[in-house]
Amino acid sequence: MNKTTFKISKMDCPSEENLIRMKLEGHSNIEHLEFDIPNRQLTVFHNDNIEGIETAIHDLKLGDTLLSTETIDPSDPNNNFKIDADSSHKKDAEQRKLLWIVLVINFAFFIIEMSTGLISRSMGLVADSLDMLADSFVYGISLFAVGGTVIKKKRIARIAGYFQITLAILGFLEVLRRFFGNEQLPDFSTMIVISILALIANSICLYLLQKSKSKEEAHMQASMIFTSNDVIINLGVIVAGILVNWLHSSTPDLIIGSIVFALVIQGAFRILKLSK
Repeated sequence: MNKTTFKISKMDCPSEENLIRMKLEGHSNIEHLEFDIPNRQLTVFHNDNIEGIETAIHDLKLGDTLLSTETIDPSDPNNNFKIDADSSHKKDAEQRKLLWIVLVINFAFFIIEMSTGLISRSMGLVADSLDMLADSFVYGISLFAVGGTVIKKKRIARIAGYFQITLAILGFLEVLRRFFGNEQLPDFSTMIVISILALIANSICLYLLQKSKSKEEAHMQASMIFTSNDVIINLGVIVAGILVNWLHSSTPDLIIGSIVFALVIQGAFRILKLSK
């Protein structure tokens, strides 16, 4: 058996992990995948060569670099490679439960942020809600396509990706309309309060997902929560809300909205990679 380690520079939360798992699902020569999100590394235990696996990972455009490849003896305990059918089944059931939890939390905050964003006239909140929806798509694809055919999974990924791009483009058009129009200032207090709640929700989701990997790594995984893209976005909207109040201008809100819409489109193209 071979052991290959990749550096995945853009793998900073479970969304990217799910994308990689789905992308590699059809490779029969893969025996096991190990994800180290804090260090942004993926270890693949596989038979035969690595070329097809490397190509599939590279297609996701997550900043992959092949660090090392070595031949190992899977029976050697020093290799930290052991798959137990019963424990694997229990782990899958636990992860499915956690996926449902984070899916519900993300989709609930998509609705909350979208509605409050429209009411408060904040494009930052609207954009952040789409980011929540993007995560919901990833978790939803993982759940609803489990046990289904590869064709079914690709179809779901294609629909989710195009839907996400459409919403983001509409968001960009609204940013332009507000930039050149004479709109009221966003409600900065709503922006800040809702973003703080979303930050807490993202932190809970990431903590739960990271904790599910292993008890030994839970604290290390949780410590990475505040470096994730979702948390950075939440903080960005909070800062934008403060600047809106300080400068009496909607420009900070439009800027953060544009940045997040761009990230949503980038994520959508990653999802579309799964449909090919």
